Amino acid sequence: MVEERLLEPGLNAADGPIEEGLRPHQLVNYVGQKKAVDNLKVFITAACGRAEALDHLLLYGPPGLGKTTLSRIVAAEMGAQIRGTSGPAITRPGDLAAILTNLQPHDVLFIDEIHRLNRAVEEILYPALEDFKLDIIIGQGPAARSISLELPPFTLVGATTRVGLLSSPLRDRFGIVMRLEFYQVGELAKIILRSAGIFKIEVDSEGAFEIARRSRGTPRIANRLLKRVRDFAQVDGHAMVSQAIAAQALENLEIDERGFDNLDRLYMDAIINKFNGGPVGIETLAAVLNEESDTLEDVCEPFLLQAGFLARTPRGRVVTRSALEYFA
Repeated sequence: MVEERLLEPGLNAADGPIEEGLRPHQLVNYVGQKKAVDNLKVFITAACGRAEALDHLLLYGPPGLGKTTLSRIVAAEMGAQIRGTSGPAITRPGDLAAILTNLQPHDVLFIDEIHRLNRAVEEILYPALEDFKLDIIIGQGPAARSISLELPPFTLVGATTRVGLLSSPLRDRFGIVMRLEFYQVGELAKIILRSAGIFKIEVDSEGAFEIARRSRGTPRIANRLLKRVRDFAQVDGHAMVSQAIAAQALENLEIDERGFDNLDRLYMDAIINKFNGGPVGIETLAAVLNEESDTLEDVCEPFLLQAGFLARTPRGRVVTRSALEYFA
């Protein structure tokens, strides 16, 4: 089992306080996701011009690409407060009712991992999203009665890494749906240079590019690798992180030029050498690697699929010709 993996795109224990200081607070400072950002500018400007709340917004895509950051920027651009929670944290309809009744006009309610909402909670959310009303059952048995509370206009921003797990009724209630893509190397290099300035790290453009191309298209991973490269440079007595220093540090961390680490190599080796290139089921791979199948699906596979090294078929996982050439 691999813990606190450097290339894990989700938050780990060391990321929280660091990531807060690195998040941009305005769309003008947001790097990457050009289509999503350009469209958001239009939607936000139009909503502000009408003095209305922004339509409910669903952001989906792999972890670490900026869904939480975008939700906070939306609130800032709208001049509104943001209230944040997550799907697993709202266990009862009363929990959601407490949150909704404390919202102010045009507030942004951010629900991370919205695909994990309890179904009973989700049904309470439907009238709140459509009509800004909250229907509550008071009492039990024959004495039970329903009351309807008016809610101020608000914007729900839902974030998910598994949009396919959202129910159709919930998904249909979002007026704006945006998919976040993996970042280009040049975009990641800009993010690394910005973060280096905040960290007070000297990094040249070639060093930033070297870290960026090994960051799996994910800003969170890029910032994490920047911190580790800084450690190697400091201990070795280098004031500036150059391409050579960054490359050596990342080789020491067993992260190759394409951003693959030991778990990726074990994963691909299992398919290529133990199962003749596939097809093989995810549960079988999880058993062979002693990993959770969710870890392989959420951490390893998205980038392997994006790189064109892996294919999912009805019969299981299959490696591509490019993978056979690269991992041979």
